[in-house]
Parts: sequence; structure tokens; C-alpha cells
Amino acid sequence: MPEEDNQAPAKARAFFEKAAKVAETNNFDYAIDMYLQGLRYAPDALKEGHLPLCELALHRQGKGGKKPTMVERMKRLRGKTALEQMLNAEYLFAKDPDHLPYAEAMLKAAVAGGYNQTANWIANLIFQTNNAAEKPSAHTYILLKDSYAALGEFDKAIAACQRAARLRPADGALADEFKNLSAELTMARGKYDAEGDFRESIKDRESQEKLHAQAGVVKSDDYRVRAVEEARRRIAQNPNLPANIFDLAEALSDMENDQAENDAIGLLENTYEAKSDFSFKQRAGLLRIKQLRRKIREAKAALETDPDNAQAKAALEQLSAQLDSTELEHYRLCTKNYPTDLGAKFEYAARLVRAEQYNEAIPLFQEAQKDPRRRIAAMNQTGYCFFVKGWLADAIDVFTAAIDSYKLKDDATGKELRYNLARAYEQQGDAEKALELYRKIAQLDFAYKDVSQRVDKLRKAPGAE
Repeated sequence: MPEEDNQAPAKARAFFEKAAKVAETNNFDYAIDMYLQGLRYAPDALKEGHLPLCELALHRQGKGGKKPTMVERMKRLRGKTALEQMLNAEYLFAKDPDHLPYAEAMLKAAVAGGYNQTANWIANLIFQTNNAAEKPSAHTYILLKDSYAALGEFDKAIAACQRAARLRPADGALADEFKNLSAELTMARGKYDAEGDFRESIKDRESQEKLHAQAGVVKSDDYRVRAVEEARRRIAQNPNLPANIFDLAEALSDMENDQAENDAIGLLENTYEAKSDFSFKQRAGLLRIKQLRRKIREAKAALETDPDNAQAKAALEQLSAQLDSTELEHYRLCTKNYPTDLGAKFEYAARLVRAEQYNEAIPLFQEAQKDPRRRIAAMNQTGYCFFVKGWLADAIDVFTAAIDSYKLKDDATGKELRYNLARAYEQQGDAEKALELYRKIAQLDFAYKDVSQRVDKLRKAPGAE
């Protein structure tokens, strides 16, 4: 076995060095194989193996590298040993770094194999990714909770447990688990007195009381109130520290009521006026958007309860219009103040499209194509703008270029690009090319949008096949 080989470190280093050289030639897939070969000899080589492989994966993705095939997925989603399972999952993750379940499979195997440095790193990456997701997964937070606990990282396990509890407020088991993890954290710090109240075994009594208060996140708003109080104490001690200002604003926003949210926005706006630092205004804008989205959720819930409520319908329409205008202005200011931020330009352009300002959106989408993470989406949006403007030949050119850069046909992006290209051909009067594209989509996903109806319509047209 490689891990029993006395020459394993040297062999691993040789593979890593070869992988780095191969990667410089853009032979990414071979470089991935070389990194994984090295990791067979040094499974926990974080700096030499896992980190450069992750960087390579992102670079490969930016160059339009293909995702793993179905055969590769079937072959790699198993393994006889924890090491084999980890490397198989890492292979898939390297070829599709946006697919979090591959990272989760890698984490499970790393924990099972005792590759603690690797497990800690991938767990932190998953935690950050899930936190930033539009719809974070409670299942992922529970996996992180269990993984961190197995690694003895009880503070991080508690943080993951809290996040899961916010998504599953009725889950009493998470409250119990929180208490257990708090106790484990206490014991891990070596200050546990088996004959007394374990809270007394921690010198910083206030910190321990905070842990117990956090358990209430499952059943009440107690923790949120305490979080605001703590943030207020910190800002009173150092009112000019930006981290303290941001923390208080975030804690107030988490209260999810108008007064607290408005206080948070006001704090950030006033600080912006005093310091002329746009980061405060940017955060205020995000909290204002968050507030509007909360109100829209509440309005939708009220409308579901009473679908015929005209007042609720009007309120929802007004809030939706307010959100659109607020987002448009927010991202306009972000683009103005951060002119090199391609992400802000993409978001601003998307809001301009929503406002039917296509001429203003197109150059921003074209600039956003320089960002490898948004290149295909920005090309698709550029093509859509041309389509709406009636520039059909230009739309066809852009959609075709995007398809050439994005080889997958069967995922959501691949189908959307082909559907949009078909729409452009159909609008241009080239029914034959449109029908061919619609047929290919229907063969992959018959229920996709209105593809089946469009196929039927074009087949019935005079002169059709």
C-alpha cells in the first residue's frame, strides 16, 4: 500500500511537481491525475496537493473544462477504502468545483480516513459555500456539525448546529445536540469539573452563558436579542472599529422586524456619511434588499392563506416593484464605486434587463464575460438582449459562441443556451434549424419549457418535415 511505503513522501513530491509542470501547459486533466497519484502517497498533503489541485480546478473551469461524464460519475462515486473514496470524490470535485455534493463526499471520506487537515480544509470550504448560497442546505450544516465534532472542532460544530437550527426551528433534536456540543467544547478545553455545574468550570462565565443562550435559537429569539446587546457593548467600547459597526448592523437585521432593520440601515448610512467609505453604504443596500425580500415572503404567505385578498395582492405588487428599483439603484452605485468589480457589473446588468434597459445592459454583460465564473451566463444574457432588440443574427452568433464554449448539453445551462438559440432561429424564420434544436432538447428533457409545443407547431407548418 502507498501509505506503508518508506519512499511515499518522495514519490508524492515527484507526482506533485510533475502535476504543476503539466498544469502550466494547460493539460489540466492529466495534471489532475498526477495530483491524485501524489495524494495516494500523501493523503493529507494539504499545501502540496489538495490546495494546488483546487486552484487548478478553478482555472480549468474558467477555461471551459468539461464536467465529469455520467460514466465517470458512476465509477467515481464509490471506493473500497476511505482513501479511495476521498480521491474519487476529489476527482469529481476537481472537474466540477461548483457541485457541492462532491465536496461533501470528499469530507465524509476524509473524516473516516483520519485525514484531519484535509477534512478541516474541505469542511471550511463547504461551510463558506453553504453560507453564501441563496438557499443554504440544512442537511449540509448537519453534515458539517457531525464532521467538525468528529474532528474535535466543537466551536465550529456549534456554529454549524446553529445554522441548521435556523433552517429547522421546530427540530428539538438540534437544541439537544447544541447543549451536548457545548458540553463537549467545555471538556475539550480541559476545564471540566465532573462534580459541579460545568458552566462554573469555564473562567469566562459570560462566554459560557452565551453558549447556553445560543441554544435558544431553536425555540425563541433570545439569542438574537443577546447578540444585539453584545454587539452594542462592543461598539460602545470601540465605536470606530468597522467590524463592530458591521456586527451590530447584522445583529439588528437578524431580528427581522422593521424597527431593528431600519436601525441597522440607519447606522450604516450614518457611518457612510461620516466616513465617506462606500463599504458601509453597500452593506446598507444589501440589508435594505434583505428587508424587502422578507416582506415579500410575508406578503406571499398572506396571499396563500387568502388568495382573493385584493389588498394583499396590491401589497405584493408594490413590494416587488420596490425591490426591483432598490436593487437597480444598489448595483448602479456598486458599479460606480467599484468599477473593476465584474460581479457588480453582472448584477447591475441583470437588473437593467429586468427594467428593459437593454442598451445599457449589453456593455456591462460584455465586460462581465471577463470573469470566468460568469462568462457563460453573461454571454447568454448578451444574446438575450440582442434577441429582444430584434438583432437576431447577433443573438445567434452570441448563443452559438456560448454553446461552443459550454460543451454540456444535458444540464440546465446547456438546455437554456440551445433553447434561446432555437428561439432566435425561429424568430428569424429559419424553422428548420429551430426545429432541429428543439428536437434535441426534447430528446433530453421532454418537459423543458414549451419545447414539445414548439416542435408540434413547427412540424405542422407548411413545408415542414
